Amino acid sequence: MSSTAALDAVRSRLSGSLLLPGDSGFDAARLPWNLTVDQRPAAVAEPAGIDDLSVLVEAARTTGAPLAVQPSGHGASGDLEGAILVRMSAFDDLRIDADAGVLHVGSGVRWGTVIAALEGSGWAAPSGTSPVISVGGYTLGGGHSWFSRTAGLGSDNLRAAWVLRPDGSHTRVDDGSDPDLMWALRGAGGVVGIVTRLEIDLVRTPSLWGANIVFDAADSAAVIRAVRDLSADAPPTLNVFLNSARMPDAPQLPEAIRGRSFLALQALSVDGEADALLAAVRGAGRVQHEASGPTSPGALVAASTEPTEPMPAGGASMALTSLDDATIDALVAFRDLPEQASIIGIDLRMLGGALAAPRRAGFASLQSVGWLLHALAPSLPGAPAGLGDASLDGLRGVLAHAAALRTIPTFLGPGETLEQCVPPAEIERLRAVRDVVDPDGVLYAGRLPR
Repeated sequence: MSSTAALDAVRSRLSGSLLLPGDSGFDAARLPWNLTVDQRPAAVAEPAGIDDLSVLVEAARTTGAPLAVQPSGHGASGDLEGAILVRMSAFDDLRIDADAGVLHVGSGVRWGTVIAALEGSGWAAPSGTSPVISVGGYTLGGGHSWFSRTAGLGSDNLRAAWVLRPDGSHTRVDDGSDPDLMWALRGAGGVVGIVTRLEIDLVRTPSLWGANIVFDAADSAAVIRAVRDLSADAPPTLNVFLNSARMPDAPQLPEAIRGRSFLALQALSVDGEADALLAAVRGAGRVQHEASGPTSPGALVAASTEPTEPMPAGGASMALTSLDDATIDALVAFRDLPEQASIIGIDLRMLGGALAAPRRAGFASLQSVGWLLHALAPSLPGAPAGLGDASLDGLRGVLAHAAALRTIPTFLGPGETLEQCVPPAEIERLRAVRDVVDPDGVLYAGRLPR
């Protein structure tokens, strides 16, 4: 029996769906979030529950088509040739234990649903900046958030998980029952098991305060230096992002930002007003707009500029050890070159705080890393595909001397592997864990090639 015929025979055993190439809806179902990645799996499955997942595990073993779990389409890294792409939308249970400050959540739930459920509770989720990313994919890939200087990475807050192992067993795992597997799940989760449910620590937020300060782009170097200087003494209750925006003169953009360049600082304090901490930064440049005051996780989501629909985009992410004056000057000079206009946004996130001393052992870590940078070069309608690739490569070159030895998987781009996240010894440890739990390759190798 051919692999296609074998997969076709699996359909009758599922309560959910299984789409094969040529089926109506297959092409839409296989799409990732980043539409520049062309995923061509052997099938796309939407299991209705754990029984369906068990059938798929058995099918992967008998057909040789490994399972690639991708709840929301984010994090696509390759073509998935020969794999069964698994969507987890049916795993949508959600329970908040407000007394213990613990979130119990299915791996297919998206962060926007959790944030809405927590609004007004005095708790926040250690979620990403986008409401459409799945809880499972974000947390199991490391995940950096507005609250990371206060509470650590998303994976640091993973207390326990229900895991379907490649041998077919479905059990609750924590640091007491299987510390090696939990270490791997915190950052490299998809290569060691299928997580169906997570238990996550929430963040106590008695008094959230936020600020958004927009500066003239000409003052970018001075403002970045001021934020760099602030990072040396900033308390872990303060989280700061910078965004250097260079917007194209495109008709689909709002008039207020079309064709404009500016540097925006966004700050979030979990411990009330923090104006005094930002005084030196505010004085470092010409302020074009400023707003500050009490806020909430829901308000942060509402103000997010993250895309809410799949789109083609190029990106480059780097973790940086430090930002000396020469590096800042080189970054700003590169940013100002007319030929680099395809990069419309460069985000720079201040690290440290709780990230410097993770509460739990995990594959993902930003210890001894000072900054996290991400540049975005979207493919606008009518623009040639890959227009920004040369600019993104140039940016990597400009910053290569300051690159840290580790980053987190959620910031990897297409084709990049887990070897770029940690030193070789930790990759060998991860391979050893995978060899124990998945010796037959039931799970797709993904970012850890066999």
